[in-house]
Amino acid sequence: MSTRRAFLLSAAASALAANAEPKTIQVGVCGSLEDFPKAVEYGFDYYEPAAAGIAALTDGEFAAFRDRVLASPIRCECFNSFIRTLGVVGDDVNAGALASYVSSTLERCKQVGATIVVWGSASSRNVPQGYSRETAWRQIVDFLGRAGDIARSKQIVIAIEPLRKQESNIINSGAEALRLVRDVRHPNVKMIIDYYHLREEKEDPAILQTARDEIVHLHFANPNGRLWPKESSEDPVYGRFFELIKQTQFHGGISIEGKGTFEEDARASLAFFKKTLI
Repeated sequence: MSTRRAFLLSAAASALAANAEPKTIQVGVCGSLEDFPKAVEYGFDYYEPAAAGIAALTDGEFAAFRDRVLASPIRCECFNSFIRTLGVVGDDVNAGALASYVSSTLERCKQVGATIVVWGSASSRNVPQGYSRETAWRQIVDFLGRAGDIARSKQIVIAIEPLRKQESNIINSGAEALRLVRDVRHPNVKMIIDYYHLREEKEDPAILQTARDEIVHLHFANPNGRLWPKESSEDPVYGRFFELIKQTQFHGGISIEGKGTFEEDARASLAFFKKTLI
């Protein structure tokens, strides 16, 4: 009996220890479809291309890209640039075309491993001059609710991205994205925080704590030139941002989204994340 009891106690302790281990944050990189092999070569955990990019491929081109991804050790777990040519806001919204586009695009994303598709896409959501912002907000909420239903059928989450005012005239902060997530109230509609946009808008990184239950993904760049990050000294807010990531126990993906190249920047950038995320 004592031997069996000791075994059970040991097993329970091991299970608790395993559950207590922090979950790993994966590091990915945004880029073109053509650069996917470089993400594999340099050791990234996943790749994040543009959803609009794969939507524009012919069936044959997409099949070739899909086969290349599925034959590799990593996947396109996230996509950005969801919508480029269709509008969500204004008098000319084509709900049928949007639904068709969302369905076909998310299906392609799913086939190469996506679980998150980021909706920044300023051109699709910008409010026309003189147009009612209240109406625009309702249109965005309606779109995200319908898109969320489609995303749920694909086991994908649509993640709202706040963008700086130079790019978008609505949803410019994490606080605004959080309000939108709460208005939509859909399990497949969440949000991301992009460090570059957060710093451009001078938003308090405490939004990571406030919105911790809704944040599913992160984008990151050195805000001084929107470059691939390499050193902790590049920006004085790095330390607090990464400390909050740890405190909130974020365990999704963080994607580099900035100006740089694999050949010149990948190794230093990956080393930066490895050191910073410990």
